[in-house]
Amino acid sequence: MQTATSAESQVPAVLAGPILRKTLPDRLCFWLAVRAPASVRLELFPPDAPVQTHELEPHSQELACLKAGEQLCYLMIDLHLETALPKETLVGYRLSLKLSDDPAGAWQDHEAWAEDLCYPGWDTPFLRVPDKVSSVMHGSCRKPHSRCSDGLVAADRLVAGLLTSPDAADRIANTLPELLVLSGDQVYVDDVAGPMLQAIMFLTGALGLPDETFDGPEEGLPNSGTQLRETGGCLYHRDRLLPRIDQKSTVFDVLFGGTNKPVFTSAHARNHLITLGEMLCMYLLVWSPAAWRILPGFTVPESLDDKDRDMYAREQDTLRDFVEGLSGVRRLLAHLPTAMIFDDHDVTDDWNLSLAWEDAAYAHPLSRRVIGNALIAYGINQGWGNRPARIREDLEHLFETALAQPGSGAHEAVIDQILGYEKWDFVWPTDPPLIALDTRTRRWRSERNAHYPSGLLDWEAATDLQTHLKGQDAVLLVSAAPIFGVKLIEVVQKFFTLIGKPLMVDAEYWMAHPGTASAILNIFQHRDTPKHFVILSGDVHYSFVYDVELRNGHSARHRTAPVGPKIWQICSSGIKNKWPDRLIAVLDRGNRLAFSPRSPLNWLTKRRGMRIIPRKPHGTPGGRRILNASGIGVVELDNQGAPTQILQVTADGKSHAFERREAEARLD
Repeated sequence: MQTATSAESQVPAVLAGPILRKTLPDRLCFWLAVRAPASVRLELFPPDAPVQTHELEPHSQELACLKAGEQLCYLMIDLHLETALPKETLVGYRLSLKLSDDPAGAWQDHEAWAEDLCYPGWDTPFLRVPDKVSSVMHGSCRKPHSRCSDGLVAADRLVAGLLTSPDAADRIANTLPELLVLSGDQVYVDDVAGPMLQAIMFLTGALGLPDETFDGPEEGLPNSGTQLRETGGCLYHRDRLLPRIDQKSTVFDVLFGGTNKPVFTSAHARNHLITLGEMLCMYLLVWSPAAWRILPGFTVPESLDDKDRDMYAREQDTLRDFVEGLSGVRRLLAHLPTAMIFDDHDVTDDWNLSLAWEDAAYAHPLSRRVIGNALIAYGINQGWGNRPARIREDLEHLFETALAQPGSGAHEAVIDQILGYEKWDFVWPTDPPLIALDTRTRRWRSERNAHYPSGLLDWEAATDLQTHLKGQDAVLLVSAAPIFGVKLIEVVQKFFTLIGKPLMVDAEYWMAHPGTASAILNIFQHRDTPKHFVILSGDVHYSFVYDVELRNGHSARHRTAPVGPKIWQICSSGIKNKWPDRLIAVLDRGNRLAFSPRSPLNWLTKRRGMRIIPRKPHGTPGGRRILNASGIGVVELDNQGAPTQILQVTADGKSHAFERREAEARLD
């Protein structure tokens, strides 16, 4: 295998990015991962206006620079413009870098480090500042080694098609998405393919990331990340390194009912990432083809048994297709303003599902370290671009400390602060505004039973949401888990919760916790609430759409006009993940039969005074209301912020419009 030392000279100037984050008339934000600290020159080319040129130095007010290793730095550009950009216009931009390790000190633009960054017909990337948001792309759950195709590649093809069609000028003005919303599981820290783990471990050495040590490691756990890498990384056996709970403890009995199960509850945790360096490298490998080009050719480790060797071969084939699509993914992210919020797999499966889970996970030093590392990596790679100024002020110095001294006492102190941070949610001042909820760290713990699922939003967070909603006519609300879900699946989750097994079915849904359910429904019915709520969700690995009308007791009985706003629950999941086809077909049919408008079971299980109108995805077999296919969601909006068309563009290029089925409306 090629050594890290021999690969150092091959590290590209840009390892990931540029990722366009926020676009406002007077403010632009970009994120990049680069080989060395760099100065930045950003040229903007608005039509029929002078070129704007901005040169930024690292560590300045408008260019943050984080050094993560000998050959890995992060740049966060937060540029305030004196001359505002025109709205609803494609503005070309050229982003050039002058790297500190370049002896020539020359400026290098995308032609030097990403020749394939531009769409056909363009010499530079472009951006657009929307006047009103008329089209949004959204999705979640992108697992690189899932056998389905990548929905972000389909999204890139869709944008390319809009730009090259005969009526491109009209189509761009009307349908080119103004936003890309990623609503969780952008990475799977807890479920990594064998070949991907090999690539990650190689990169930690090739990029010169500091070694992370473990004080008092678990039996069998190497004492540092370097030793873990040099001993093969415990490929397909990392679940043996992760902490297990004492079988005699009360928490253990509550969580797992007496079975010997690790704190980390993913069924696929055999390659769970552990060190901060590993998690940083994961992001480089899922967002860009650049880092893949310096990797050696990996072979199946001789230490694997036959079963694991077969799995390795299958994953290798799947990852080969994944990597081939990364050029398009990088191009897409360079053009569409991208909002991101975490869900559990960005950190670990079942993250903060219940108070009992938290008591078990945070009480153990290693599990606490792993969770903290994942949250630091999220903050650097995803969270920062959502709130550039706030995250920089609050967390930049913590990021610097953790990156410089992984495994130290200072690193542990950073984790303590990161775990208590409560500003991951964000609001973008688009029209309508985009409001992303933190449904993972601001949870409402159950007061009835520690193993019951926590509410997805606590009282303080619900109050904050109400404040953001005041004075708005419409809103784009991002909730990783659907607020209004598929009823049969929620009934199954409730059953397993009642018998003390919520972890078996990921029993995380909004209506599971009485306090959270009441809070969010009261918000919807408040007299000052917006008239239109478009809820963008993911998490569940299938796609569906409900129109929701909230009613008080009188209107629910007499079918009078709905009380409250018009609500569209739109779930697009996954970008690269899905359920087994036969299983989802059974659940879809069971849900339609058990909870049809005339079903006695539906009347016996009515819950909240709602009227639910399902939508049918066009072209699905057997009348299904659930679409089980990887892809990307597209929502087109009118001037009032109401959807005019809701689509799921699948990775195979098909487009499924969701059609409202008024005759199937049910009271719930």
